[in-house]
Amino acid sequence: MSRETPQDRQGAATAPPANPIRLHRELAALWDTPAGWQQLGAVNHTILGKRFILAAFFFFGVGGLLAMLIRVQLATSGTAFVGPEIYGQLFTMHGTVMMFLFAIPMFEGFAIYLLPKLLGARDLAFPRLTAYGFWCYIFGASILLCAMIAGVAPDSGWFMYTPLSSSTYTPGINADVWLLGITFVEISALSAAVEITVSVLKVRAPGMSLARMPIMAWYLLITALMMLFGFPPLILGSILLELERAADLPFFDPTRGGDSLLWQHLFWLFGHPEVYIIFLPAAGAISMMIPTFARHELVGYRAVIVAVIAMAFLSFGLWVHHMFTVGIPHLALAFFSAASGLVAIPTAVQIFAWIATLAAGRPRFDVPMLYLGGFFFIFVVGGLTGVMLAMVPFNWQAHDTHFVVAHLHYVLVGGFVFPMMAATYYWLPHFTGRLAEHRVSKPAFWLIFLGFNLTFFHMHLTGLRGMPRRIDTYPVEARLDWLNLLSSVGSFVMTIGFALFVVDLVVHMRFGRRFRRNPWAARTLEWAMPTPTTSYAFASLPHIEERGDRLAPDAEGARLAAGRGYLGFTRNGWMETLGVDMVGGRPDQLIVLPRQTFLPLWSGLLTAAMVLCLLAKIYWLALFAFLAVVVSLLAWTGATGARQDMGALPIGNGASARPHWETEGPPSWWAMVLTCAAEATLFSSLLFGGLFLWLVAPQWPPARPALPDPLLAGACAVLLALAAVAGRGGLAALLQQRSPVLRLGVCAGAHGGAALLFALMAANVPTPTAHAHNATALVLLSLCGLRAGFGALLAAYGLWRWRAGFLSAARSLDLRIGRVWHDYAAATGLIGISAAFVFAWLATTGGAGS
Repeated sequence: MSRETPQDRQGAATAPPANPIRLHRELAALWDTPAGWQQLGAVNHTILGKRFILAAFFFFGVGGLLAMLIRVQLATSGTAFVGPEIYGQLFTMHGTVMMFLFAIPMFEGFAIYLLPKLLGARDLAFPRLTAYGFWCYIFGASILLCAMIAGVAPDSGWFMYTPLSSSTYTPGINADVWLLGITFVEISALSAAVEITVSVLKVRAPGMSLARMPIMAWYLLITALMMLFGFPPLILGSILLELERAADLPFFDPTRGGDSLLWQHLFWLFGHPEVYIIFLPAAGAISMMIPTFARHELVGYRAVIVAVIAMAFLSFGLWVHHMFTVGIPHLALAFFSAASGLVAIPTAVQIFAWIATLAAGRPRFDVPMLYLGGFFFIFVVGGLTGVMLAMVPFNWQAHDTHFVVAHLHYVLVGGFVFPMMAATYYWLPHFTGRLAEHRVSKPAFWLIFLGFNLTFFHMHLTGLRGMPRRIDTYPVEARLDWLNLLSSVGSFVMTIGFALFVVDLVVHMRFGRRFRRNPWAARTLEWAMPTPTTSYAFASLPHIEERGDRLAPDAEGARLAAGRGYLGFTRNGWMETLGVDMVGGRPDQLIVLPRQTFLPLWSGLLTAAMVLCLLAKIYWLALFAFLAVVVSLLAWTGATGARQDMGALPIGNGASARPHWETEGPPSWWAMVLTCAAEATLFSSLLFGGLFLWLVAPQWPPARPALPDPLLAGACAVLLALAAVAGRGGLAALLQQRSPVLRLGVCAGAHGGAALLFALMAANVPTPTAHAHNATALVLLSLCGLRAGFGALLAAYGLWRWRAGFLSAARSLDLRIGRVWHDYAAATGLIGISAAFVFAWLATTGGAGS
């Protein structure tokens, strides 16, 4: 930290701006990532976005290769290409790679690369969190690929249905690889969800209100929120199933009070929103590209936003339509069937808005439009078969046949792959600074389009003729050979098309003609910068007075490059961008971003070590690795904040703003709020699981229900309330310029005491391996104890920050973040204690399913 006074800084920053060349050199010196090993410490969104995209393309190739092997096996009846065990690994890994290692990371990569450029910012809100998410993605994916190479890949399907995936039927580590590897990868997804949500809401150009955001930002915001609430149920399910496999806790064992359908509910609570999580970013890209090529702004901008919000909301109420054949009540069948049909309405609103935009404009056709045409055809077919499957009688006939496989691929490939290939051609000049030659673009498209339809259209027919999913062979008497052979031939045609697509990209990057700016004559902000883009995106930040798709990038780009916007200067070696009022877009804080660091890499390596220890069942070492991960994450905070009050600093254009650590609602505060919301979803899923087992699982009531000790529970409740009060008191003392030490000490002690009492209550749960009720009580109390332990850690961290001089009445951010967690841990802890008593009372009355 510089020794200059705030007055010195303010005077330096109000001096006339440097000439543009000097300004760009100073920004490059701050923002550029050095070559060599220093690249491993990159936290810049442009670098990390490209890395996500390249890695996702690689895994798309891996998934495609696995699909080819599957089609070879199914080309004819009785094929002996691979046996049932290898085939199980092939189709499991194909679905896993495509869903978890390609689709979501590809969306993350595009969002990480594009969002700051679309929003008029220099970077995302949490660059180090983005880097950590990338390393979690790479290391988690590597575990899955290494397991496949070693012949121990998961083989129970990408959906991992129980009891097939339980230790009784999958005794090796195959299922553990999936459960731990996918949970590891999902750290990346949740990191991206927090990053994207906070960045869209807070890190925008001044003047860019929510009503002025480019449509892509709305799509990414809604998708990120869906991830935030959609992924925790699967994470919980994975944890419970791994606990069953590792510690014999019978959550899914019907002989001991569990139920295998609980896994399906938890999985599809994630799995159906996942389909829309994949589709919506691609739809956002379509909503950006069509207005550009139609030379007309998007028709029905507000209607499209409402439709996307409605689609996101409805997607969380459809999960049971994957379970129509498991024996659910008829009223539930009717409700979820109607909801499944209803979701077609917001989808249609978007499609008709795109068609209306084309009709209202003067369309010009290029390769991206070719792929968008393919999208319209394929996705509409997938939507129509989806409506068919939403009808219960038809679903009963087609469920678990190749008809469902065809529908899934028409929706996902049509709704994601084709739009993202169009987006690749559209934004590739932004990445490379070159215009495409398109020498093989059209042949590649037609091979992909025709090969895809040849492959998957025939699966509708084989499915209607009764061919089941997930089988490695079929009898010749079924007379399905010619249809399956056509599908296999189509898959090879499609693969040739994808190979030509890769060749075309290489030709583009090697021989493409260079250009200056905005080759498509787009009207969005990402084209108001030189390409390939600089590490700092904008030399100065714009003031937005129009909707994000009505701008003039060429004129705006020249003005910003000359330093005539906000932050057209450097100071104190800070990497700066602006934060704004969430709704109106008024600049309200100066966000100082962290520099390049290896800490996210080390945190990712330690997290990988923890996962590998769990996989090897070396649990004591996994505990040490977990503690090392916590320490490494705390080490991130050493370079944040300041030891003296700064006050309002000039940001250009006659405006000023305080550093983010001196403001009320900085990005880090919102990140904690969103983290609590995600954890609350996981906690709610656990409560849902406990009630579900009581309602429907057999073998109830348990012989010895888990009833917490009333004295321990009462003392724990008192300590939790004391921790919340003391946490608030510590913040109040700081704001009154008094020492918060006593209150923070009480907060830490109360949380620590509560964590100890939760541990004692969990240890006193009678025989958790005997019944699912007892196992649920153990996990419920343990989760509440972990929350309390983290609360103690946050309070102790606040004490350290006070002692180190980072806190004052103006610089209270660390305690305000801690207060959010203290209140949340107390509230959910009290709910957890109450739930433990309610579950025990319900268990004594017997289960509804007994």
